[in-house]
Amino acid sequence: MSILTVKNISHGFGERPIFDDVSFRLLKGEHVGLIGANGEGKSTFMNIITGKIMPDEGKVEWSNNIRVGYMDQHAELIKGQSIRDVLKNAFKYLLDLEKELMSVADKMTDADPDALEKLLDRMGTIQDALDNNGFYIIDSKVEEVAKGLGLTDVGLDKDVTELSGGQRTKVLLGKLLLENPDILLLDEPTNYLDVEHVEWLKRYLQSYENAFILISHDIPFLNSVTTLIYHLENKQLTRYVGDYDNFLRMYEVNKKLHEAAFEKQKAEISRLETFVAKNMARASTTGMAKSRQKQLNKIERLEISQDAPKPQFNFKAARATSKLVFETDHLVIGYNDPLSRSLNLKMERGQKIALVGSNGLGKTTLLKSLIGQIPALSGEVTLGEYQHIGYFEQEIKKANYNTCLEEFWNDFQSYSQYEARAALARCGLTTKHIESKVKVLSGGEQAKVRLCKLINVETNILILDEPTNHLDVDAKNELKRALKAYKGSILLVCHEPEFYEDIVTDVWNCEDWSTKM
Repeated sequence: MSILTVKNISHGFGERPIFDDVSFRLLKGEHVGLIGANGEGKSTFMNIITGKIMPDEGKVEWSNNIRVGYMDQHAELIKGQSIRDVLKNAFKYLLDLEKELMSVADKMTDADPDALEKLLDRMGTIQDALDNNGFYIIDSKVEEVAKGLGLTDVGLDKDVTELSGGQRTKVLLGKLLLENPDILLLDEPTNYLDVEHVEWLKRYLQSYENAFILISHDIPFLNSVTTLIYHLENKQLTRYVGDYDNFLRMYEVNKKLHEAAFEKQKAEISRLETFVAKNMARASTTGMAKSRQKQLNKIERLEISQDAPKPQFNFKAARATSKLVFETDHLVIGYNDPLSRSLNLKMERGQKIALVGSNGLGKTTLLKSLIGQIPALSGEVTLGEYQHIGYFEQEIKKANYNTCLEEFWNDFQSYSQYEARAALARCGLTTKHIESKVKVLSGGEQAKVRLCKLINVETNILILDEPTNHLDVDAKNELKRALKAYKGSILLVCHEPEFYEDIVTDVWNCEDWSTKM
C-alpha cells in the first residue's frame, strides 16, 4: 500500500534548479535511505513532502489518516519545560483525552438520565482509547526511550533550554520516536549522538515496523537500517534495492553502461551527420541524406552528467610550536556549575587527540576554556609559544546573510576575486553556491565555507568540534586525508570512530573526569 506518492515535482531556488520532474513512491513499512552529495536537495525534498515548501511544479499525495513524524533540528524548546515534559508531550492526544475523561466524570454528578447515558457512552469510548493506546504505561515508555538515548543520565527534570546541542537533538529524537508515527522522516539523526546511542537508535530502527526516510552520511549506519536507497544527483532521484554498499555497486555498473551507450550514440550521430553533410548537396543522394536527417532528428540524445566537484582540503602550515601545546593545573570548567573534576592535562607538539564521550560532558566547554573563550571556574591553563590556532566551531546558530564570496572576503581582503572564487571552488563549491547567501546553503555546504576559511590560514594547532557533521562522503574522506597529512597538532571532538581512529595518536574519554557521569 502506497502511503506517499510524489508526482513529477520540479523545484529550484532562483536560477539554481534542484529537482527536474522527480517522482517517488513510499510503501508501508519501507526503510529508505535518501542520499546524495551536499546541496543536491535532500533536506529540500523533506521540506516539500512535509508541506513546508511548495514545489514549482508537480504534487505530493499522502494517504488518508497518515501520521507523519519529522525530526526538525530547529524546533523551538520552551524555557521552563523539562526533558520529561517534552517527551510526555508525544502523548498529548492521550493526555487531552484524560482531561476530557475527568471533565465527563464531573458532569455526571448532576446530569439527568438522558445526559448521563450520553456521558457514559463518551466515557467508555475515551477509556477504550486510553487502554488501547498504552496510556497507563506512558511513564515507562518515556523512561525506556530516555534511557536508550542517554537522557536519564542528564536528568529528566532538567530545563530543556540548558541542554547542549547534542542533548537537544536527543530530546527531539526521543519525542519523535515516542509519537510512533506511520512514517518517520529523519534528517541526519546521528549528528551529535555518541557511539552508544547511535547503536541504540540502530537497533530501534531495525525493528521499526512502520516506514521511514532517513538522510545520513553515516555509511555503516545506513547499511545497517535501510533496505532501499534513493539517490539524488543532477536534479534526478534514482531508486536502488538494497543497502548503501549495494547502491554503490549498482551505481558504478549503471554509470559504465550509460557511458558506453553515450559513446556508441555519439559515434552514430557523428556518422549520420557526416553522411548528411556530404550527400545533401548532390541531386542523386539528396533523398538518402534527408532520410538520415530524419533519423538524426528522432534520436533522443543521451547526456553524461557532470560529476560534482570534489573538495580539496590542504591545510597551510605555520612554523612549529614549542614542545608544550598546553598544560592545565587543577582546571575546573563549567558555567554556573562545574562540568569537570580538577583536570591536570598536557598536550605536546605533534599529538593528535580525540575527545570522546557522551553529549553534555563538557567537551566543547573544554575546547573554549583552553583557547580563552570561556573563563575557567578555577585552576589555570598554560599555553606554549608560537601558537597559530585554527578553530572549527560545532555550530554557527546566527543566520548569515552574506554570500559565500562576501563571507570569505571578510577574512581575506587581500585576495582578488579570482583567488577567492578559486579557494571556495577547491572546497567543492560551485559558482552558484559561491554567489548564494550562506543562509540558504545546506548544512554541508555551510561547513565547506567554514573549512575553506580554516585551510587558508597558516596554523600549527587545529581545534575541531564535530567537523564531520553534515559533510557528504567525499568531503568527509578528503578531510580525513588532510588531517592525517597535517604536520601540526590536533584536538578533535568527534563521535565517529571510523573517522578519527586513523588520524589520532591519543583518545581522551571525557567520561573519566566529567561530573555528569
